Amino acid sequence: MWDSKQAAVAAIEEKKDLIADVADHIWEFAELSLMEKKSAEFYCQLLEKEGFRVERGICKIETAFSASFGSGKPVIGLLAEYDALSGLSQKAGSLVREELIAGGTGHGCGHNLLGAGAFAAALGVKAYLEVSGCSGTVILYGCPGEEGGAAKAFMARDGVWKDLDVALTWHPEDVNEVRTGSSNSCIQVQYKFTGIASHAAGAPEKGRSALDAVELMNIGVQFLREHMSDKARIHYAITDAGGCSPNVVQPRASVLYMVRSNHVAEAVELQDRVDRIAQGAALMTDTTFERQFIDGLADTVSNQVLEQVLYDNFHELGVPEYTAKEHAFADALATTYPGSDAVPGIAARYEEAAKEQVKELRARNGHAMNEFLAPLYKGEAFHPGSTDVGDVSWLTPTAQIHVASWPNGCPGHSWQNVSCDRTGIGHKAAVHAGKVLAATAVDLLEKPELLAAAREEFEKRTAGGYVCPIPAEAKPVIPD
Repeated sequence: MWDSKQAAVAAIEEKKDLIADVADHIWEFAELSLMEKKSAEFYCQLLEKEGFRVERGICKIETAFSASFGSGKPVIGLLAEYDALSGLSQKAGSLVREELIAGGTGHGCGHNLLGAGAFAAALGVKAYLEVSGCSGTVILYGCPGEEGGAAKAFMARDGVWKDLDVALTWHPEDVNEVRTGSSNSCIQVQYKFTGIASHAAGAPEKGRSALDAVELMNIGVQFLREHMSDKARIHYAITDAGGCSPNVVQPRASVLYMVRSNHVAEAVELQDRVDRIAQGAALMTDTTFERQFIDGLADTVSNQVLEQVLYDNFHELGVPEYTAKEHAFADALATTYPGSDAVPGIAARYEEAAKEQVKELRARNGHAMNEFLAPLYKGEAFHPGSTDVGDVSWLTPTAQIHVASWPNGCPGHSWQNVSCDRTGIGHKAAVHAGKVLAATAVDLLEKPELLAAAREEFEKRTAGGYVCPIPAEAKPVIPD
């Protein structure tokens, strides 16, 4: 069976310089969520040149796209992301904090690598389909706004993922492993209150304070905390306090809320309670408010059948190898943040035996880059963060891997990530991720029993049905 994957792996190796160039272009663009116009168009033009059928602006999202090759079943989806983060402009390959552009943007979550790796996988599967002549379709989805837009969830609302037999993706991390476990669902809503301005001393009775409404809403939510699941979380930020003059009754104020829960249905229910608190705050202050839905995404549904296939291919392919210069850079970068001695990986978090195994692997490794494959965890894990990959996983069997792209313990959304993203270390991660995903896709194309088993597990885990957190009328927006 491995011989049949050679075309896919060889095609990626042959185009590794192109894949690195893609990662670097997206790194340079560093566009924020739902603003990735240059990044999306760069991918679309390149994919057309590579022989894919490209559809721009899918689901009425300007910077989303799909690129397909092949025909018939099974249909393998690959998920690409390419949005950056604010305030993380950073020079590449630097061991100190050095902004390229003051206050600028940067790929602190490595999405320049993520998209390039998914692109690499698409090239590999395409090469396999061309050589084998087998039935099957590969679709690379350009998914914008993961850092604040949840495009995959909007695409889930529109039914995009239902047509796939399976979806595969990856994410840069500090460890090589197969990801498993659920995550938090998340809903963001902004509440903009409007009152009446007035002199706070001369005519306070004529004023209606929007800031009072925001504060009362916040107090109401504090009391709600006692009466919600201990797995739920509610976060908020006052985004407009109405001005800086205390002798004016503030006529406007706004607050942005984020509601999280381990299950999307619970998050939707909790969000409804927060909405009613906003209504109560407006009634108490004789103000009005506008509710602006920002985004929402579901918890992640694991698929251990797919995770095993990913692990088997990861084990067969090994892990990225580094030069002495790359090791030296990573070792030095690891001294710039705390926690570089952490024991990485999901298995190490949940199993003592796995933790000891990883400790031994790290000690044997002797460098900050984790140059080994972490054990596969087969239990039920939980990640407190959120990702819109979750919405994909409710509509089709979905699995993903992590590939070491930064030194051990490197904090997420950091300048260190941005610095490492445009180095040989980052490039190798993207290329290797593409190989593992492509090899896994070949297994799924050639072994219908694997797809059947993955589908059976998916049906059991999603038997309760998908509750979409995106209202029918909502459109992707960035909060003010």
